[in-house]
Order: sequence, then structure tokens, then C-alpha cells
Amino acid sequence: MTNSFTDILAAIPHRPPMLLVDEVLDQQNDRILCSKKIQIDEFFLQGHYPGKPIVPGVILCEFAMQAGAILLSDYLSDQSGMPVATRMNNVKFKKIVRPGDTIQADVKLLERLSDAFYLEARVTHGEALAARLNFACTLARNLEE
Repeated sequence: MTNSFTDILAAIPHRPPMLLVDEVLDQQNDRILCSKKIQIDEFFLQGHYPGKPIVPGVILCEFAMQAGAILLSDYLSDQSGMPVATRMNNVKFKKIVRPGDTIQADVKLLERLSDAFYLEARVTHGEALAARLNFACTLARNLEE
């Protein structure tokens, strides 16, 4: 299981300020649960919205996809390349997330077809659903172009 910050950095290429996963809470073969505490000084809150900051929905999606990439890193450890998002479907935003909130991403691998991975995610705040989405990734072997 990838659970320390060092393990997270080894699993995915994202780096602050774009690294959104703070901690891996649980990981199984086809599922991962990650968390993030939203800080008031997050780059994505600057100007969104002044005086009443809320986390943009696209950031909730990115958080879930980064959690999925950490899950997939176990599948890809013997291959060169990294998962890159290719689509999002059935995206729904249900609850506003604000600074001080801690969110969790519960991501499940539904299917793998060669270098394509199909996943579903639920982002929650407490017991409430903040966002849900299905997404797909493919294995990108050469990102230097």
C-alpha cells in the first residue's frame, strides 16, 4: 500500500502545488481511498470566489483522478509510462467544498483493456457526496513530446 507522502510522490508525477492527494487511507487490488484537507491558501481558491471561496468542481475531479493514478501505479510498476486521463463521464457535483473541509476520494477500477483503464470515483465530505464521476485513463509511454 502506498501511504506515505514519499510513496505518493513515487507513484505519480504530480508535484505541489498540483499534487492534490495528502494521504492514502486504504488501498486494495482494485480500490483506493485517499484524503485531502483543503487549505485556505490553495492556488485554485485564489479568485474562486473572493470572500466566499469554494473548491472548483474540476479540482474535485482531478483529486479523484490522481487517487486513481496512485491505484494504477501498482499495475504499471513493471512498465514504462504513466496513466493519462482520456475521458470523464457522468460527472455530478452534489455538495460545495470549502477551505477547512477534508475530502476523500474512493476510486474503484472497473475494467482494464490492454493499456486502457476504466474507473469510477466518489468524492465525499463527511457523509455527504460532493462529486461522482466515471473516468478512463490510457498508458502514455512517451510524454517528452
